[in-house]
Amino acid sequence: MNTESNDTRAKKFGMVIDLDKCTGCGSCMVACSAENNVPVRKDESDKLLSTTWIRVYRITNGKDFPDTEICYIPRPCQHCGGKHDDGHSPCVSVCPATATDYDHSTGIVSQIYTRCFGCRYCMAACPYHARYFNWWDPVWPAKVEESLSPDVSPRMRGVVEKCSFCFHRYQLAKEKAYLEERDVEEMEYQTACTQACPSGAITFGDLNNPDHAVYTLKKDKRAFRLLERLHTNPKVYYLSSREWVRRAGDNYVSSEEPTGKPGAYHLEGKGGH
Repeated sequence: MNTESNDTRAKKFGMVIDLDKCTGCGSCMVACSAENNVPVRKDESDKLLSTTWIRVYRITNGKDFPDTEICYIPRPCQHCGGKHDDGHSPCVSVCPATATDYDHSTGIVSQIYTRCFGCRYCMAACPYHARYFNWWDPVWPAKVEESLSPDVSPRMRGVVEKCSFCFHRYQLAKEKAYLEERDVEEMEYQTACTQACPSGAITFGDLNNPDHAVYTLKKDKRAFRLLERLHTNPKVYYLSSREWVRRAGDNYVSSEEPTGKPGAYHLEGKGGH
């Protein structure tokens, strides 16, 4: 069956994050948790058991002061399209319950909680560690239930959850546009993290729409994607004017040098990964 996943007429929502603007403040994480009813455990010191749909990592260039440089990398779900952009992302390919699926009309990788039975194959397959398992039922402090979003269902114990690109916002915008017999405009559908970023580092939109800002930004000479050598074809692009940041995004080793093509490297000597 021809899904026409590469048809430029289909929507392909994605994100461009400017790492030169990101200050690592964590506003995106807070906004995401509030928007998507992500529970907070009483003890959040164990990050292996905590849940967050977008995590901000800090990396350095490995040099001593005064040559030390720091970069913060926000990492939501990458919503991979697979090697040929045909929807065969790592998580979708291994899920035995079809609890995660690739929407060819939007390019978004979904997570259907009522289908998930907690095998966690998707977590093992995801190279970005963007999926989280619920070890406990969510416990909300007093009165917090009254502030939960009615558009996002809380997840029960025993299922996996992840970033959805705030898909519920797209559904609301799509319904309004349908009644008005028009298409969804760029600013009508924006993720919570995009709107919350105080430095304007996150840009969201349709990667296939020339009228959207992300369409131009993804072609910037500073653009790269995480672990491009794996050919997962993620829809989250990053911008950085620092070469060491762009190379670190593909987890290079010291014996590798860029070949000129973004995400492509060749080995010299006995370097390994």
